[in-house]
Amino acid sequence: MSTTRTRSLRARGGLSVRFDVRALVVVVLLMVAALAASVVLIGTGDFPIPAVDVLRTLAGDGNAGQEFIVNDLRLPRVLVGLLVGASLGLGGAIFQSVSRNPLGSPDVLGLGQGATAGALIMIVLFSGTANQVALGALVGGLVTGVAIYLLAWKRGVHGYRLVLVGIGVSAIVTAVNGYLLTKADLVDAARAVVWMTGSLNGRDWAQVWPLLAMCAVLVPLVLANARGLRMMEMGDDVSYALGVRVERVRLLMMLSAVLLTAGATAAAGPVGFVALTAPQLARRLTRSPGPNLVPSMCMGAALLIVADWASQRAFGADQLPVGVVTGVLGGIYLLWLLVTERKAGRI
Repeated sequence: MSTTRTRSLRARGGLSVRFDVRALVVVVLLMVAALAASVVLIGTGDFPIPAVDVLRTLAGDGNAGQEFIVNDLRLPRVLVGLLVGASLGLGGAIFQSVSRNPLGSPDVLGLGQGATAGALIMIVLFSGTANQVALGALVGGLVTGVAIYLLAWKRGVHGYRLVLVGIGVSAIVTAVNGYLLTKADLVDAARAVVWMTGSLNGRDWAQVWPLLAMCAVLVPLVLANARGLRMMEMGDDVSYALGVRVERVRLLMMLSAVLLTAGATAAAGPVGFVALTAPQLARRLTRSPGPNLVPSMCMGAALLIVADWASQRAFGADQLPVGVVTGVLGGIYLLWLLVTERKAGRI
């Protein structure tokens, strides 16, 4: 049973905004958690910096050493983590809403594998630079998304058909990725495997600005069409009756989700399970129906930053790629979800 509790703010001129109180509180708490974890993450390392000094340095009042460590070394990595997590969370929420299936995430539909294929082509066949690999991942993800949409099209895109086509495309692209790895020499194969684990190591401002620009364009576009997406969860016929241009909204949302996922993969490699789990966790916290776009975005950012901190500090001297940590956490979450659903008699 839904426990939503909405409030309305009315302004002069007849404008009004309705919002869910619980969802708003969840968003604020998740943003605070993500920012607090970011400050802790910036302050930890071989040269620890107290949180107060981190905040003072971010405000432009640190010494030269702190300025270099915070602004040049650690801040870009944290910003990439926040943007990648937010992009994956938002992309996952869109795909799960469009497909009306909790498993309809970019991981399952093969978008991450498609982006990986683009990156592997640049590494194995062209020995591309880091920027060329990122561009290859973006193009690979976009091509895969378009292929899934076209293959799933039959007088519209049905959610069940979209998931089945995505699983099939994912299997094909995974096989292609395996073939590309067998064709690589030792150096390129090692480089490809490192990229495929998903990592934030070495990320700098060169990854921050393109990702920030992409989010600045796509996030407002997605939120402007959120009402249509929410209506579509009631079914296409009801949405048409309510005046929603279903196929236009669906195509726009899927294209935005593909670009968000491919852009995040291009910046950090394939980071698994964030797109799958963030929308589900956000929905459980808000207890609100609908796609929960903003809570999912904040949850994704918080999850990835906490996972990055764990990858650096929870295993002693051994640092793991953040993709390994999110994979372990995602697997635990899936097991917990299966046990919970089985106890509830739903599976």
